[in-house]
Amino acid sequence: MSFSADFSITLPLLFLLMAVAFTAGLVDAIAGGGGLLTIPALMLSGLAPHLVLGTNKLCATFGSATASLAFYRRGLFQPQRWRLALLSTAIGAALGALLARYMPAQWLNQFLPVVVFVCGLYMLFNKMPARVTDSELAIRQKRQLPQGLLLGFYDGVAGPGTGAFWTVSTLLLYPLDLLRTTAVARSMNFVSNAMALAMFAAGGQVMWTLGMAMGLALMLGAVVGSRLAIKGGSRLIRPLFILMVMALTLKLAWQHWFAAA
Repeated sequence: MSFSADFSITLPLLFLLMAVAFTAGLVDAIAGGGGLLTIPALMLSGLAPHLVLGTNKLCATFGSATASLAFYRRGLFQPQRWRLALLSTAIGAALGALLARYMPAQWLNQFLPVVVFVCGLYMLFNKMPARVTDSELAIRQKRQLPQGLLLGFYDGVAGPGTGAFWTVSTLLLYPLDLLRTTAVARSMNFVSNAMALAMFAAGGQVMWTLGMAMGLALMLGAVVGSRLAIKGGSRLIRPLFILMVMALTLKLAWQHWFAAA
């Protein structure tokens, strides 16, 4: 099976990549970190490095769209309360993707493992808010603008750990329980994924056929994962989130501290 003049894939490899994508979608819908699985898999498949991120964004957009829709249908995410965050995230992601090739990111890469690890420690030792009802929610609009711009920009420039950053920052800024926070994180991740995908697509850096095949598998995994998250609540989300954050920390530390040395 051929996707371009420089890249071809066998059916067994395609099915393997789709299986990886399904697992990534399931994990990502619950705790984030699906890119820990799909990005290495795409790199090992032989896809050119400059196409890996764009194709992965296509996969991620499928999954985050599915998960965010599932949370929305259950009433766990109300877009009208997050209008400013949605808009600022889209703007930040577009700017980040556009400026990625010009922005020196070496210093940021060195600090990523530390920041992600701190997010994991916060989740591990901080007491989670009790479950709240809609009438108790007080979402401050002014906090959404810097949060959306910064995290959207980061997702456009780099991406690893964005879901973890959304989860922890939302817990810190708003009176939400972990389930509703997960709904916000998945929804904002969808916005930044979609905007970054548009920028990659404009530059011709997306393998559409492969990305859509993996995206469909990832979408199915996201359906299963979001249902598990809604059913299991914090008891399921918290330990899996901590596990994924620790795995992400190890990956980033190896990539930016040791492998680059």
